[in-house]
Amino acid sequence: MTRRSCAVYATGIVCAHLLIVGIALLVAQVFQTLIQNRLKKEVTLTEGSRVFETWKNPPPPVYMQYYFFNVSNPDEFLEGGKAILTEVGPYTYREYRPRENVTFVDNGTKVSAYTPKSFVFLPERSVGDPEVDLVTTINIPALAVMNKVKESFWFSSMVSVWMRSLGSGVFMTRPVNEILWGFKDPLLSSLHKFKPEVEEHFGLMYKKNGTSDGEFVFHTGEQNYLDYGKIHTWRGESTTSFWTTEESNMINGTDGSVFHPLLSRDEQLYVFTSDLCRSIYMKFVKDVEIKGIPAFRFAPPRDVLASKEENPANAGFCVPPDECLGTGVLRVSVCRKGAPVVVSFPHFYLGDEKYVNAVEGLSPNQEDHETYLDINPTVVIDDASAAKMNKLLLMVMLVSNFPLLLIGLGAILLIALIILIYKAQQKKSTAKEDTDYTQVKDKPEEEYSVDHKNGSYIAMSQVEGEKC
Repeated sequence: MTRRSCAVYATGIVCAHLLIVGIALLVAQVFQTLIQNRLKKEVTLTEGSRVFETWKNPPPPVYMQYYFFNVSNPDEFLEGGKAILTEVGPYTYREYRPRENVTFVDNGTKVSAYTPKSFVFLPERSVGDPEVDLVTTINIPALAVMNKVKESFWFSSMVSVWMRSLGSGVFMTRPVNEILWGFKDPLLSSLHKFKPEVEEHFGLMYKKNGTSDGEFVFHTGEQNYLDYGKIHTWRGESTTSFWTTEESNMINGTDGSVFHPLLSRDEQLYVFTSDLCRSIYMKFVKDVEIKGIPAFRFAPPRDVLASKEENPANAGFCVPPDECLGTGVLRVSVCRKGAPVVVSFPHFYLGDEKYVNAVEGLSPNQEDHETYLDINPTVVIDDASAAKMNKLLLMVMLVSNFPLLLIGLGAILLIALIILIYKAQQKKSTAKEDTDYTQVKDKPEEEYSVDHKNGSYIAMSQVEGEKC
């Protein structure tokens, strides 16, 4: 066998093996299965797992940005005019969310923890000084008191006179810092003298800096990776009691900080938020990229805050039942000590037009006001975490695509094999056509007879072609 033949056979054997092995691995999804099983094992809230320390002390920074609507014409509004609003912000704070008192329960299948949140103001990411900047907005403490006595004409009249004597009205003008973190309200202080249970201070984030929302118990994901990070109980209960139906009171999903591995675009993700005292869900919107890292964007659809007419499942969030609001808003007074607080997406995004048109200064749009979550990773990620994640994703991609690499090499060798066979056939054909001959000898003249009349007799013999 010539060297050329050996090369052809060797190329053919290697090509066949690469193609067979590569196609077999691809069809069987061996490497994908290995990676998925490894992820399911590693992504658990257990001691020694890769994600446990990150879960206890999240390294990527979390930024909370607060915006306020300043009421430019409070007097005109009180006289029946339409309120004119001007958006002020952002006032940005770095939020820290360490887990404390971490304890494993139920044979390690669940873990309990407290998550005290603390906030540090970042002037370089803010529009001004919250200690100085003033905002005119609704006087929530006054409205809360008025709401309590609205059913009694006598009491409501007494409260109105009382409020005027204290200088409290429907609107208040205070520094951003006080509106956020709290101030001593004169009306509440007066009530506190008669009812000690009434808190003297008020703030949208009062007592939320350096404190937690109570104990959470989470599934570790050790028994089922789909349960990773899901809330089992909050404050010792597996359901809430704020709303009027079992479905509305269910605690579904995680706290929004983690989700199970191997997410798909078809999933509906649930997040329980203690600020709303309820669970909400999100659906896939589109693929995005954050600092070079691919991510799925999930966002709550219109159905989440839809009216009971649009989404009958939301009837349980009407408290009281006969005072349901329209689409895009949710009354959360039941978990705000009765204060008349209503939440919505920014600028009443996805809400009824009647709310948007009730005031001037709103311009809801998806780009600026959609609430979304980019999963893998968070909405904002630091460069160090992004670099680490990129390396991990590169390794996963290389391992996952190894069968395709084998198939690709096999295809290249197949092309080389075809070329070698073609050249070998071409060489063989040329050798047959160009056969070389050489003269052996002439017979002596004396051996010729008269019958040989055509000249000398020449014997011919074939010369073998050169081997490859």
